[in-house]
Amino acid sequence: MISEAQFQAELQLLISNAIREDVGPGDYSSLACIPDTAHGQAKLLVKDQGIIAGVALAKMIFEFVDPKLKVKTFIEDGTHVEYGDVVFEVSGSSQSILKSERVVLNTMQRMSAIATKTNHLMQLLDGTGAKILDTRKTTPNFRVAEKWAVKIGGGENHRYALYDMIMLKDNHIDFAGGITQAITQTKQYLKDNNKDLRIIVEARNLTEIEEILTNDGVYQILIDNFNYDDTKTAVAMINGKCFAESSGNINEKTIRNYAECGVDFISSGALTHSVYNMDLSLKAVL
Repeated sequence: MISEAQFQAELQLLISNAIREDVGPGDYSSLACIPDTAHGQAKLLVKDQGIIAGVALAKMIFEFVDPKLKVKTFIEDGTHVEYGDVVFEVSGSSQSILKSERVVLNTMQRMSAIATKTNHLMQLLDGTGAKILDTRKTTPNFRVAEKWAVKIGGGENHRYALYDMIMLKDNHIDFAGGITQAITQTKQYLKDNNKDLRIIVEARNLTEIEEILTNDGVYQILIDNFNYDDTKTAVAMINGKCFAESSGNINEKTIRNYAECGVDFISSGALTHSVYNMDLSLKAVL
């Protein structure tokens, strides 16, 4: 995973680019009809239910737009919210509040949807010991916020990008000439380039599980698109030698069954690519 310093840097890049995209040379609607001396107050109103996420990011956005804006928080990230709840109030320059509004709402609505979905899946896994992992199937330029939302919802982050973990999937294995060749070449590359990265290897069948286990240095095996019986067999074969992860077309109806096969993790691209935004609004307080 990426460091805390890089995480914070990625957030700042997200914020600056989102404001650049939305505000550009100026919020002409606000500049046209609201004096720069005007001060106001607005509240973040929940019009849905689920797990709220993005409160901390919203504060960072307000700070970026106008350090003089003040935020009074009533509900923190990770809390279940209902229709009518007020998450926070922001006060200060009316122009600055309006300049921040859409970026705050866009980020919080999507982050809250992801946190809600993650929390729901974690509840389905309760008592199994398995944990939910996200994937790289994220919205371009919004990955850092989406992965943060997964954590807020109770899930775990998989690799952040292509550079913080090795994942040898079917195409890597085929292009490298086979599983053992791919693993051997990867370990040599890491040694030659003085890189300390975990190695995950995807298996398409039990024969591949068996071959992966003949190689040292594998951190996790991705059990991809297996049925329940073969997943149980794979977990028995792995027998704690490394972590076991299930993936591939797993949904709300099947996720607990896969968890009960004994895997450590279940990865789900749907956490970040198939959610409906939570309905939130930022309303002026008069």
